Amino acid sequence: MSSQPRFVVVGGGLAAAKLAEALRANDFEGEVTVIGAEEHLPYERPPLSKEYLFGKKQFADFTVDPAQWYRDHRVDLRLGTTVTAIDREAKTVTLPDGSTLPYDKLALATGSTPRRPDLPGADSPNVYTLRNIEDSETLLQLFGQNDSLAVIGAGWIGLEVAAAARGAGLRVTVVESAEQPLLGALGPEMGAVFADLHREHEVDLRLGVTVEEITTRDGGEAMLATGLRLGDGSTVEANAVLIAVGARPNIDLAADAGLEVDGGVLVDERLATSDPDIVAIGDIAEQRHPTLGRRIRVEHWANALNQPAVAASTMLGGDAVYDRLPYFFTDQYDLGMEYTGYAAAGEYARVVVRGDLAGREFVAFWLDGDNRVLAGMNVNVWDVTDRVKELIAAGEPVDPDRLADTDQPL
Repeated sequence: MSSQPRFVVVGGGLAAAKLAEALRANDFEGEVTVIGAEEHLPYERPPLSKEYLFGKKQFADFTVDPAQWYRDHRVDLRLGTTVTAIDREAKTVTLPDGSTLPYDKLALATGSTPRRPDLPGADSPNVYTLRNIEDSETLLQLFGQNDSLAVIGAGWIGLEVAAAARGAGLRVTVVESAEQPLLGALGPEMGAVFADLHREHEVDLRLGVTVEEITTRDGGEAMLATGLRLGDGSTVEANAVLIAVGARPNIDLAADAGLEVDGGVLVDERLATSDPDIVAIGDIAEQRHPTLGRRIRVEHWANALNQPAVAASTMLGGDAVYDRLPYFFTDQYDLGMEYTGYAAAGEYARVVVRGDLAGREFVAFWLDGDNRVLAGMNVNVWDVTDRVKELIAAGEPVDPDRLADTDQPL
């Protein structure tokens, strides 16, 4: 083993790259190895269903760092490589060829994988998911070659791709088993806003229905998807199908190594796992959040961007804690939105709207039974996120009528 301490990062996305940056920014002089499964330099994922899919950004625009940065900062970046096992006692990771790599501290940033329901026809070549740059490129090509798309799932990815497809002129049908889009993330009140938005843009949005089958026809070399057969007996015709029913955190590596897991890899306020020499960040981290007083796992860009600074501190023996509130954003048609806080489905008492709901220029607040602000969402209203954070952090009851009054400062 080298006389220098070696820190190994498993994962090749935004979180992994930012962790390497943070270690060097904190004057860590030891060896840093980043092991990523994709062949590409680490990149940000939100543009895959937003600006890149609209043709507004190129891949280089959301690549975290150029290749030269890794060379200049002595980061051993191993692309197209996976870790197959972790030996916590020997403090090594195993690579596909059977070789091992020692570590002094290990970071897991393994991300997530799109869920694929066990549906007849789901393995057809024109049935897609969206997770990496190749998926997004495939959808871009699809937009130019087809006239219709069926989307299974009305979550963030499904709706963002639907908006991009409508912008490209495709006929789009979105099928969702829940009563509103984004029901788990926003609840029925704000889910209805997105339902109205997509219907105004001529998306055939079918709610409260299940998919029984992805219908197919003989395409010669393979059976090609032709649409959907729904639980209510109706059908959807489409040239292609996108499955967007959520993602599964990639926690098998951690679980096989004996780390404590539940819905994700369990970490404390400092992002340390049950093994003090291993941290977990990004999609897989199920954190004991010091501000919210509960465990949460959030699959959003902001965690991948911001958690690495705290993880680097933990790996270096510091005492920083990750106390940022969850944050995410979306852009669909002419609607831009930011959401801050955490209001789980069934755990809030009411939603207060401040501004023009019909005109989609407002701020929505989720309140608990004591009228404390749990979360806020600004729609086409900007520069209010800091005020929303302050209201949440205060933890004090508010007057709902004053909160809704745009003449009252936040």
